[in-house]
Amino acid sequence: MPGRKWAVLVLAGSRGSTDPVAEAAGVEVKALAMLAGKPMIAHVFETLAACPEIGSIAVSIEADAPPLPAASVPILRLDAGASPATSVLEATDQLGVPLLITTADNPLMTPQMVADFLRGADESSVDIAAGVSPRHVVEQAGNPGRRTYLRFRDGGYSGCNLFALRSPQGIAAIRFWRLLEADRKRPWRMASRIGLVPLVLYLSRQLSRERAAAALSARLGCRPGLVDIMHPNAAHDVDKASDLAFAESVLSRQLS
Repeated sequence: MPGRKWAVLVLAGSRGSTDPVAEAAGVEVKALAMLAGKPMIAHVFETLAACPEIGSIAVSIEADAPPLPAASVPILRLDAGASPATSVLEATDQLGVPLLITTADNPLMTPQMVADFLRGADESSVDIAAGVSPRHVVEQAGNPGRRTYLRFRDGGYSGCNLFALRSPQGIAAIRFWRLLEADRKRPWRMASRIGLVPLVLYLSRQLSRERAAAALSARLGCRPGLVDIMHPNAAHDVDKASDLAFAESVLSRQLS
């Protein structure tokens, strides 16, 4: 879809409980935690506003959340749904596709990361893509905090909170995500939706990325894929107080 402007949805809703980052930062909403002199979500807005690939920006957040910081471009505020997947589904009705999805706790994202991800998504010709970084790249950032990895036969990969919904067919993957959210307290129901064979292969670390994509494609009826983002900071979102300290150190160095 080269040449076409992307709409962006920034997920900033809460999960209905006290967030450790918000608590550590002394704010009501995690997105407003201060980093390098400004709210965390302001760094996300600034990055997206600097991306020539981006046409419009929307943010999904609770209706009763505090006001968001001003941005250099218009920001459409949408009421968050009952879950992240629901928020995305509701937003697609207004924003359409192609749609880039990211999160308010992704302050180390840069315009180059976004450009590389969107280019990779377009080159892959999938309906929906997720950005990931290989473990050896993630570890180059020097974050002492523990990261979560998808462990494929090809190696370990960490998610980068970047998703590209390239076609209407990809919405099927968002609906599947919503089903998994509904079953998060019933792991065997989740397993049955994914499929026993790919699940067993994954748990034994014998599932390749290619076979995982094929298995999901058969379940979803669309073409999902992973896009490598070879930037050390791309996978370092802010989930814990220690992540907040790491992001502060990175942004402070960049601004000094």
